[in-house]
Amino acid sequence: MNKTYEEAYGELQHILHQLQEGNLSMDELSEKVKEAAALISYCKEKLRKSEEEINGIFSQLEDN
Repeated sequence: MNKTYEEAYGELQHILHQLQEGNLSMDELSEKVKEAAALISYCKEKLRKSEEEINGIFSQLEDN
């Protein structure tokens, strides 16, 4: 997956809206839940990496 965090989050919001409407077939529902799970994992990983980078920058600042 090669998206920005904002793109992935936007897609996740769209899927959530579709799920809330409740107009999906069982096959569509299953596919949307799988897609949402992948997007959630992707967003969590992007956040984790950003946190590590920020902590590293702060750590370097404290060392100087």
